[in-house]
Amino acid sequence: MNRTKEIQNFFYSQYFADGLRITFGTVVPALIFSLLGNLQVGIIISLGAMVVGLSDTPGPLNHRRNGMWLCTLVVLVSVLITVLASSIPWLLALIIIALSFLFSMFAVYGARASSVGTMGILVMVLSIDAIDDTSRGVIAHLSYILAGCTWYMLLSLSLQQVRPYRQAQQALAESIQNVADYIRIKAKFYTTELNSEKNYRALIEQQIIVSEHQDDVRELLFRGKKTIKDTTKIGRLLIVIFTDIVDLFEQSMATHYDYDTIRQQFGPTGVLQYFNATIRRIGNELAHLSYQINANKKPTALYNFKTDLERIRAAIDNVETTHQINTLPLKKILINVRNLIQRIDSIYGYFNMESKNSFKKEETDLSKFIEHKEIDLKPLRENLTMKSTLFRHALRMAIVMGLGYLLSLVINVGAHSYWILLTIMVILKPGFSLTKQRNFQRLIGTIIGGIGGALLLMFITDETSLFILLLVFMVATYSLIRINYVISVVFMTPYILILFSFLDMNTLTILRERIIDTLIGSGLAFFSSYIILPSWESMQVHGPMRKLLIANYQYMAQALKVIAGQQPNITDYKLARKDVYVTTANMASAFQRMITEPKSKQKDAKEVNRFVVFNHILSSYSVTLLNNVMGADSTSLTGAQVRVIRKTLFLLAQSINLFEPDEEEDEFREIEIDTPPDIDDNNIDSEESRLITDQLHFLNRIATDLNKSCNELMQQRQQSEST
Repeated sequence: MNRTKEIQNFFYSQYFADGLRITFGTVVPALIFSLLGNLQVGIIISLGAMVVGLSDTPGPLNHRRNGMWLCTLVVLVSVLITVLASSIPWLLALIIIALSFLFSMFAVYGARASSVGTMGILVMVLSIDAIDDTSRGVIAHLSYILAGCTWYMLLSLSLQQVRPYRQAQQALAESIQNVADYIRIKAKFYTTELNSEKNYRALIEQQIIVSEHQDDVRELLFRGKKTIKDTTKIGRLLIVIFTDIVDLFEQSMATHYDYDTIRQQFGPTGVLQYFNATIRRIGNELAHLSYQINANKKPTALYNFKTDLERIRAAIDNVETTHQINTLPLKKILINVRNLIQRIDSIYGYFNMESKNSFKKEETDLSKFIEHKEIDLKPLRENLTMKSTLFRHALRMAIVMGLGYLLSLVINVGAHSYWILLTIMVILKPGFSLTKQRNFQRLIGTIIGGIGGALLLMFITDETSLFILLLVFMVATYSLIRINYVISVVFMTPYILILFSFLDMNTLTILRERIIDTLIGSGLAFFSSYIILPSWESMQVHGPMRKLLIANYQYMAQALKVIAGQQPNITDYKLARKDVYVTTANMASAFQRMITEPKSKQKDAKEVNRFVVFNHILSSYSVTLLNNVMGADSTSLTGAQVRVIRKTLFLLAQSINLFEPDEEEDEFREIEIDTPPDIDDNNIDSEESRLITDQLHFLNRIATDLNKSCNELMQQRQQSEST
């Protein structure tokens, strides 16, 4: 996608739409009351609108509505308690500690609840010394906050009714773009000069992004019964496109082979450059499709792949005749590439169908593909232990917020020392690596934005121009806060400075206060994550490793079912596939966090890295195997192949049993599958049978290496614990 389309794509995106909605909802009350001569009331109402807006993350309508109602309740309670205690410093310090702990524990119920808890902490901080604690002042303040919360909820829900599918459409477009980027990284494996380890790392990182956004789309499309049973064309269209994109993503993994061997064997022939070019063009085609869906245009194809396929076919024939090399692996890759193109063509074809009944029938119970969580006290009780990362984080947040408040009383750098608490609230994360990353982003963004904002206020004095800039910076801040925090803070700082300039405050003094308080708050947050109940990834990584091994075991077992003559249920098969994607992304994320921690805390980092790479190869190759097995003639499947895959599953089971399950996990059980007694009679020596056998032996070698890696990891862990 060229630069112009990328910019246009951002303006069509959900992020920009969210930024516009939050900005409009926040500015309108302040603007109206400013015209009525009571700007202070307008600012309080705008605060209520802003906090509910920031908690209004994308998701199903009922979740968003419930989240906004909960946020309103939390905000009102937080403001009330804080204001009543504001005149007694020691009591206020205890309130800050207690509420910081309570609201941080909201994270046990998921990301939306976590954002609601964050807003509770935010209004608590902003309510310190904000108003007098007389009953009349408190009631008025709460009424204004409630008015702002209600105003934003009405705005957001009204927009949802006007364009009910727009959010899902934007999320789907972003998901397609992620898959396009994944395929373009995959294309690099078909070049002769390549750092395989570096490209594997990039591929795994992109797979994390793909998995996260596919989960977001599932939530939007599959969560509510109304969406699942929707009979309108747009509702069904979004679902069938998404299911095809997930299948296409799996198919792109099925182009996975032993790349080092492929490059060594076929690199000198020049055939790989044709695969590289075509796969890159497939990625470009998906990016083009993503842009058109996001822009709400009727998609039209960018390329005609007929010539590409003919060129690859001719190159393969030339390799056979000229170099006398067995080209069956290349032919299998070509089949997968052709299948990718056919899936893209099918998606384009959906937009030319007149009737919704023309869409293919998918799984009847789509709700199985989303996680179901009951809102009760059980998760909270289960996490009230020092073994819980979230509990340790909540305690750390409470302690550091209390220290930050006491420090703000001791160090007088101005009237806005609550910025120390705001900085702590934003920077402090459950893990050290996330805190370190957010710390750096906050400091850089504040300094750059502060300098830029000061220069703007020095050279621009026209209030109309400043107001326009204020709106632009607000939209940029709220649009980028979820995708690029550094740039978001760069825009946030001048927006705050311009806002204070309208309140006739000395902006240079404000800037000095903000930078000093940010440095103090970031220092507290950073060092506390190192010394106060730290959570190191190396101590928690075994859980994600075990879950990933189980997911790969369950997925590979599908191939054994096929060889045994049992066609797997399509829903069970896709659920197993989804588990592989999700657990792979979780494991890769844990490893990425691990390698950004201090070197002294990176225990067994090399072994964990090998584990991640081996599992990625295993899962990708399993997809390739399963595709070949499902498309093979039954006579090509032999008893010898069954024995190899059973050995591979046994090795995986041994690796799984090396790791202790978490308390809430079920005990792992091996799958028992009976095979036909006459399968040993299949002894046809065909290219297809030999290819499947070679793939099974390769998977067995990977499983062996994986088992050795897990054994070494556990031995080193036991040695370190004994010393």
